[in-house]
Amino acid sequence: MAFDLKRVLKVMLFASNGPLSVKDIQTAVSRFHELATALPLTEEPAAGDAPVVPEEPADATVPAPVEDDESYRDVPTLIPAAQIREVMDSISLELRAADSETLLIEGATGWRLVTHPRFARWVRLLRNEPPPVRLSPSSLETMAVVAYRQPVTRAEIEQIRGVSAEAGLTKLLERDLVYIVGRADLPGRPIQYGTTDAFLEFVGIKSLDELPSSDVLSPRQIDAWLQTSNSPRAASDSDMGLDETEEQQLSLQQATTPETPAS
Repeated sequence: MAFDLKRVLKVMLFASNGPLSVKDIQTAVSRFHELATALPLTEEPAAGDAPVVPEEPADATVPAPVEDDESYRDVPTLIPAAQIREVMDSISLELRAADSETLLIEGATGWRLVTHPRFARWVRLLRNEPPPVRLSPSSLETMAVVAYRQPVTRAEIEQIRGVSAEAGLTKLLERDLVYIVGRADLPGRPIQYGTTDAFLEFVGIKSLDELPSSDVLSPRQIDAWLQTSNSPRAASDSDMGLDETEEQQLSLQQATTPETPAS
């Protein structure tokens, strides 16, 4: 059996303690070739020496590793990232087509084998974990503003939402969905917030570029809105939802009606 990238990736996914990235896979391949070239040559036994008998494995049911197995032959020196992604996509499709209990997902830092959501309760029972707590609408709104506006200060969030954002930010910080990016170059040096990698996994995307476009939360329109809110103007009839037609007609009538001379 020659080198099979799909089977090797399946083993790596199963044995990995965290997300498996393209760099992790390519590094493992590089280590394989480094160790292969560094192994000492096997010495031929002398004429009077007794033949070396290999030791039996401790457990007869588990096969002993065979380093000269064909799966270690013809290993390429470099596996392109495009080929790794293609094989990972193939593994993911196979698991979904087989309605497997596990799924392969790609996050911001690589691929992971995860349990299917319909078996989540059994996993929580095994780990004795409580059911997940849903985010409140207030926290979701705050998280959306941070995601689209970042880096953003609490004052900007409160101006956009019109309410206090302290409780929502505290919850998001506790959940590791947002973090403190730094301080803004503004009077008082207010703290700025941004989203974490956990946020990307929470919403199921690999990068912020995959967020759906939003004209409402675009930085340019938010800047214009903030400037307007900082220097408010008097509300007109149109802002209040009133009909301006009657007022315009009255103005026209006054302009066209000749003034009556005083008696």
